[in-house]
Amino acid sequence: MPVAGLLCLFPQVTSAMALVLGIAIALTIGNPYIDKTRKLTQKLLTFSVIGLGAGMDLTVVARVGLQGIGYTVIGIAFAMTVGHFLGRRLKVSGDTGLLVSVGTAICGGSAIAAVAPAIRAKSEEVSAALATVFCLNATALIIFPWIGHALDLSQTQFGLWSALAIHDTSSVVGATLQYGAEALQVGTTIKLARALWIIPLVWGISYMRQRREAARAVAAGAERPKAKRPWFILGFVIMAALVTFVPALQVPGALVATAAKRGLVVTLFLIGSNLTQQTLKSVGFRPMLQGVLLWFGVASATLGAILAGWIH
Repeated sequence: MPVAGLLCLFPQVTSAMALVLGIAIALTIGNPYIDKTRKLTQKLLTFSVIGLGAGMDLTVVARVGLQGIGYTVIGIAFAMTVGHFLGRRLKVSGDTGLLVSVGTAICGGSAIAAVAPAIRAKSEEVSAALATVFCLNATALIIFPWIGHALDLSQTQFGLWSALAIHDTSSVVGATLQYGAEALQVGTTIKLARALWIIPLVWGISYMRQRREAARAVAAGAERPKAKRPWFILGFVIMAALVTFVPALQVPGALVATAAKRGLVVTLFLIGSNLTQQTLKSVGFRPMLQGVLLWFGVASATLGAILAGWIH
């Protein structure tokens, strides 16, 4: 198993491959270090999210983000609201449904990785949400360029649609790269701007979760639970600010961001390796169904708004 984890450090191993590899090991030979890997998962996840900030240019991302702040807020609110509704209707466990909604609303695996430690999500809940997102990302890489050509979307329209409707930045890059250079530039920039919304969303979710837990503790006559602040998000912003405003740090910052992405891939391997047959059975197909229905709604609504000229 340690050898498999080291393999995930190589760039040829994608996030989806790492997750599948971890799950395969857990379900075949088992994870003999499960107690250690569960502890290591949370620490590595936190440091990886902080390191991702070193790959952000706050000036460019902020400018693009301000230009599209209206439809961004509406889009995130729409995805979170519909995701919550679908999760309740399908009886998806609270944290799994929340993670699927967050991943769809902002930037897939990165958003899930950021929110998970803030809400103390269980390993199987994170895995279910990530598996859902990765499957839909793979689907998007195939069908989005085909739909774009079928509807004769311009490169700007396709880049915008991809950034708003595809979960992960890597999949946005993959889909827009097939469509053209302009689509790639538009899609990547808008997606990075959208990724910054992870920060207020994590703080908001963390605050509401703490208030709910405190209210339950008071009602039960128990001691208030200790608040868990998502300080790693502050670390994310500090890293991005340093690289943006200190030119000498841009080169080492790029190296840190690359290492953080590899760290996130290893984290996904660990998450997959923490699964057991019992936990997989407890997840079921409901999170996937929630993710598919939510993604279809977001993608359709976004495409309709772009074709109508409401989003441009």
